[in-house]
Amino acid sequence: MGKPTGFMEYQRELPADRAPLERIKDWREFHLHFEREAESREQGARCMECGIPFCQTGQMLPGGASGCPVHNLIPEWNDMIFRGLWKEAFERLRMTNNFPEFTGRVCPAPCEGSCTLGINEPPVTIKLNEVSIIDKAFEEGWVKAEPPTERTGKTIAVVGSGPAGLACADQLNKAGHTVTVYERADRIGGLLMYGIPNMKLDKQDIVQRRVDLMAAEGVNFVTGMEVGKDVSAEQLRSDFDAVVLCAGATQPRDLPVEGRNLKGVHFAMDFLSANTKSLLDSGLADGHYISAKGLDVIVIGGGDTGTDCVGTSVRHGCKSVTQLEIMPRAPDARAADNPWPEWPRVHKVDYGQEEAAAVFGRDPRDYLISTKKLIGDENGHVKEIHTVGVRWEQGAGGRMNLIEVEGTEEVLPAQLVLLAMGFTGPEKTLVDALTLDTDPRGNVKADYGKYTTNLPGVFAAGDMRRGQSLVVWAINEGREAARECDRFLMGKTYLP
Repeated sequence: MGKPTGFMEYQRELPADRAPLERIKDWREFHLHFEREAESREQGARCMECGIPFCQTGQMLPGGASGCPVHNLIPEWNDMIFRGLWKEAFERLRMTNNFPEFTGRVCPAPCEGSCTLGINEPPVTIKLNEVSIIDKAFEEGWVKAEPPTERTGKTIAVVGSGPAGLACADQLNKAGHTVTVYERADRIGGLLMYGIPNMKLDKQDIVQRRVDLMAAEGVNFVTGMEVGKDVSAEQLRSDFDAVVLCAGATQPRDLPVEGRNLKGVHFAMDFLSANTKSLLDSGLADGHYISAKGLDVIVIGGGDTGTDCVGTSVRHGCKSVTQLEIMPRAPDARAADNPWPEWPRVHKVDYGQEEAAAVFGRDPRDYLISTKKLIGDENGHVKEIHTVGVRWEQGAGGRMNLIEVEGTEEVLPAQLVLLAMGFTGPEKTLVDALTLDTDPRGNVKADYGKYTTNLPGVFAAGDMRRGQSLVVWAINEGREAARECDRFLMGKTYLP
């Protein structure tokens, strides 16, 4: 390491985000970069020569993920940042990650959770360093279309254009195969395009830029085509030498309570995707989205999707926003049963909560709250939500049971209720069309590391195989599925 004492000399620092009351006036990205390169170099210097880089392990521990699933060579490019060797850092970064401009913006950074320095000091700013490298690479023109020099004559259909599908297509194209990506939406990107709001991940400048680059390298993209409806799955098997399924886990978890079918009650992803589509189509001028303007908004569920609903509602100009979580508030520091290098399950204030607090004077989250029922007005539109406080108690066999707390009933005004309670697995249209075997959770059955389904030449990767997960895990699986697909087609593979 160029600066062995850097972790003792420099403190963890991040560039200031755009001020909450300023950024809620638009849909532009709210993260900023350092103004001086010296600041980035100091953060790179904080990477200590720890000997065992847990940050790049990407292991699943009993308490959760630990380290980077795509095994980024983090200590190497941190040192290169410190030395000012930005192009060399970019070359190292792209060896393991097809889309660092995505993960550097939206990944929760399990790498930082397992940083050795993080045992007793704030960890290295790995996520910031990653996005700084790739953004500089684009600015300097180092990221260029590099089509393969030879084609193998093999053809592959990739179903789904989210992070898993794009990573898989990118790798297979690099191997010289002819790849066609099928996407049912009108734009390529899947979760990256319509599942994540523009203020977190810019669609034109960031997502479309990468899609255009892949197209220039020879990847074929087909939009508005749902496999299993617009084209049969068997037709794909007939037309292509192999098929890789990366359609995601897009079946939302529902809320089975009285009043669920009232007007004004929506799945979070319907709310978010419609907003982004209208924003891209017309700057929201067409009105083809679910507006929170002037409404009391209730978001049921935590996590990133719930946060995105809060941030979007605030930008619409909602009257109020409340986020209900059935789980308790996480501790401010690691609990005894959540040791390093596990992902730290600690309390954090994300951008949406910060914005809501700036507008309404409080964090919008209420913890240990369960929804009892929804009540509508004379027009069948939701007007209020009835809740009750709960606690978790351990029962026989260690199972945690939800107990309602007497006397904690509450009624909240609500003209818009957004269900952000996660996803239960892939939609069944494609699964049933191919008669694919599934696991007990309803995901497509395919072993991790192999990705082969019960059908010869058909592979599955990403959330469709593993269930709802992180963008970086989807990229990991897309890359590995490409490797196994290449091996299937060619008898051997040089893909990592």
